[in-house]
Amino acid sequence: MLKNYFKIAFRSLFKNKVYSFINIIGLAVGLAGTMLLLLWIENELSFDQFYEKKDQIYQAYNRNTFDGQLYCWGTTPAPLGPALKAEYPDIAETARFVSWGGERLVSYKEKGVFISGNICDPGLLTIFGFPFKEGNAKNALDGVYSIVITEKMAKKVFGDEPAMNKILKIDNKDNFKVTGILKDLPNNTRFNFDYLLPWKYLVKEGNENSYWGNNSYQTYVELKPNVSVDLVNKKIKDITINHSNKEEDTEVFLHPAKFWHLYSEFKEGKIVGGGITYVRLSAIIAAFVLLIACINFMNLSTARSEKRAKEVGVRKVVGAERKGLIWQFLGESILMATISFGIALLLVYTTLPSFNTLTNKQLTLDLLNPYYWIAAVTIILLTGLLAGSYPAFYLSSFRPIKVLKGFFKAGKQAVTPRKVLVVIQFSFSIMLIISTIIVYRQIRHGQDRPSGYNRENLIFMYMTGDMGKNYELIRSELLNNGTAESICKTNSPVSQGWSDTWGVQWKGSPENHKIDFDVIASSADFAKTMGMTLVEGRDIDIYTYKTDSLSMLINESAAKVMGLKNPIGEWVKNDGKTFTIVGVLKDFILRSPYGEMKQLIVKPANWDNVITVRFNKGRSTQKNLAVLEAVIKKYNPAYPFKYQFVDDDYGKKFGNQQRFGTFAGVFSTLAIIISCLGLFGLATFTAENRIKEIGIRKVLGASTFNLTTLLSKDFLRLVIIAFAVASPIAWWAMTQWLSDYTYRITIGWWTFALAGLMAVAIALLTISYQAVKAALMNPVRSLKSE
Repeated sequence: MLKNYFKIAFRSLFKNKVYSFINIIGLAVGLAGTMLLLLWIENELSFDQFYEKKDQIYQAYNRNTFDGQLYCWGTTPAPLGPALKAEYPDIAETARFVSWGGERLVSYKEKGVFISGNICDPGLLTIFGFPFKEGNAKNALDGVYSIVITEKMAKKVFGDEPAMNKILKIDNKDNFKVTGILKDLPNNTRFNFDYLLPWKYLVKEGNENSYWGNNSYQTYVELKPNVSVDLVNKKIKDITINHSNKEEDTEVFLHPAKFWHLYSEFKEGKIVGGGITYVRLSAIIAAFVLLIACINFMNLSTARSEKRAKEVGVRKVVGAERKGLIWQFLGESILMATISFGIALLLVYTTLPSFNTLTNKQLTLDLLNPYYWIAAVTIILLTGLLAGSYPAFYLSSFRPIKVLKGFFKAGKQAVTPRKVLVVIQFSFSIMLIISTIIVYRQIRHGQDRPSGYNRENLIFMYMTGDMGKNYELIRSELLNNGTAESICKTNSPVSQGWSDTWGVQWKGSPENHKIDFDVIASSADFAKTMGMTLVEGRDIDIYTYKTDSLSMLINESAAKVMGLKNPIGEWVKNDGKTFTIVGVLKDFILRSPYGEMKQLIVKPANWDNVITVRFNKGRSTQKNLAVLEAVIKKYNPAYPFKYQFVDDDYGKKFGNQQRFGTFAGVFSTLAIIISCLGLFGLATFTAENRIKEIGIRKVLGASTFNLTTLLSKDFLRLVIIAFAVASPIAWWAMTQWLSDYTYRITIGWWTFALAGLMAVAIALLTISYQAVKAALMNPVRSLKSE
């Protein structure tokens, strides 16, 4: 019996090639899209979840109130980790972790490479259980000049030569002994270091800031088994307050590892989301795409029911039970799903590299993993059952007497569900179209927002080697040879912003206020180099004004917060120094282009990391870069010449939104294509069923336009109903999404009108081919059988 079912299933596939092709390709495309999304979702859900003791691992967070709002952040004071371990028995281990300032020159013999690393306590290795290829976690970072490297770094530096116990020189300064080699970590982790240095080295170099008010370090905590984190949080809450003699009023709490990646956003001290939003949206899109593909199958199967009615009637007459017929049709559906899955696999393999580029991931499809095949069989069965259930129950319900006497005609019981499914299908597609339009508009809204400075002909370089020591020589030569119009050094790129403080006092400032200011350190020509507008006063210029070492610039938002109507000449205290305001900058975007303009101060300080150069616009960029490279190599020969355009770096602010926009656009297109495949199949079936009616109408004088309209209007009516259903749902969903942005668009009526017109136009183009083809057919051919 089973063999007979499969034989009939294959015969049915080849007999109805067009419909089989539409069903199989529609399902294949839907499955491929769903599989890609599920791979991405699985990667996101497994992020930071492979640690053996993940349920005992936490990150220490701070919590405090600023400007009337409760904020949470994950950088803490250096003394916090040791204090937690020493004072609370429930804590098994703590470890501090900090970046070592970008790429550094790592040399072995005559070979040198630029690699970034981090500094940490030895406990980091035991807390996270990083797997060692050589060495062990207990003593790998015991020595001041120990270094633990990854397999990838060992290959890059040593090639095939053994790396253990070899000596590496960093920045042509200190020698470090390789005391451990870690196996490369998976890509779904927050840790992407190439090497680790011991905390003892940071202390020896005098670079550890042990002030309880300095929040520059990540602190990781491992609790003992079966310890309640809620009880620990109650105990440790006031540790910073107590150790700072109540000078600091920041509270401490532990944030669990399972929430780091997907639940990283806080509002008023409570977790409100993060990456989980995109995971949920992706899951919804995946469900939409698969449902749309399954609806195609249901519609085309029920639409062609009359063609198989006699087959069902004969089978019932010769003794077939309804249960057997249901399993036969479900078997056909599962067979199609299996074929579609095979095609979907090929599509996934073909498109996975592009999908990885789009999502900035390294996703793989592991066919050797038994769990994959369990998932594959599950997907095939679910898809087959979902797509084939309604057609199977509908077809098996035919009454043999009516069918065999020729009285059977599909009525409303077949047509109405089919129409409902078309409406559902296009509702999903239109919702995705509306969402994509709004996402792209929001991205564009941020891109079109004035940045507040001139990004053209502006480049920056991170200071490496002797660049800081030779800054004045570099500056002088570039200005004298005409390569640069202006140069300045700062603590961070103007397109990023790394520092902030609430330790700012001014005339009339509230006592013990918690107003947070962004901070930029720059000693001269900051506004000139960045191309910013000075609303009042002048730029800081220590070359012209010797007293400018204690001068300050503020922005418009800072002047407003300070309540200074005439700020020039007013004093501002910060970091134990008293500065004089010499200029007010027009507000510019330092951090998110979708956030509020924040109060900012610019002051001279000796924590410079970046050189920014405004090129001479009268020369070509290539010539300016060539001269700049020669000058930098002259004064910093041990390091390669590296630079970034400020405009390119500014564009990275839109990376997540652009990825999501492209993501939504691709899958909206996919949903529309699948929907149109189904619509094309239904239009073909309708044209076939009404071929004689069309012939009679044509003989009686109906025009091609009249006939095309006749065949198209029912489908267009369904698309319009789908638009009416989709619009309010899409409006609500996108309003929720936009609420996360301070600087955001308003959703105008034209967005929905555009989406509706697009849906109608696409549907009309899909239907019109079959409608026009049927209308142009010679009526003699269509009527000759009568």
